[in-house]
Amino acid sequence: MSWTRGLLAELAVGALFGGSAGCGPGDARERGSEVSVSPVGKVLDDTDEEGRHYREVDEKSAPQVAIQVQPDPGDDWDARLTVHNFRLSPDGTRPVAEAGRGVVRLYLDGRALTRLRVVDYHLPARLVPRGTHHVTSRLYADDRTVWAVHGKPVESTADITASGAGTTANREEE
Repeated sequence: MSWTRGLLAELAVGALFGGSAGCGPGDARERGSEVSVSPVGKVLDDTDEEGRHYREVDEKSAPQVAIQVQPDPGDDWDARLTVHNFRLSPDGTRPVAEAGRGVVRLYLDGRALTRLRVVDYHLPARLVPRGTHHVTSRLYADDRTVWAVHGKPVESTADITASGAGTTANREEE
């Protein structure tokens, strides 16, 4: 069946059952916690710590992120992201998942810090107490689903050590 006949059939069924089946662009907002209808990937039952569903994509076309965190001269930290197969969405983007697009959420020791739409972030020293910490960047689609490959979120973690009198950045993981 051609796509036009399929679309016409769906519209006819929708009209018979009293209107929209919930496929409009604003539908994700109207339904609250449900994710957007999108042909991108497969939404899994698995969720992150905040209850956001994973959106599984093929490894070949999956977005990627890497994070590097370096101390700056004032005991603060400068985080820099590198992304591949991924575009950061501007503010005001519709909450619909599109291939390789979205935002990055930054975490410190598993605690959400911020949502990024740029690749640079300045992490104030006051947020990083003395000791070793994990700074994680995780990719999200615009509908707030987590980009995932093989059931694991697309993310990268860097370890940093704050000592108060000088700090060091240790390593980067993907």
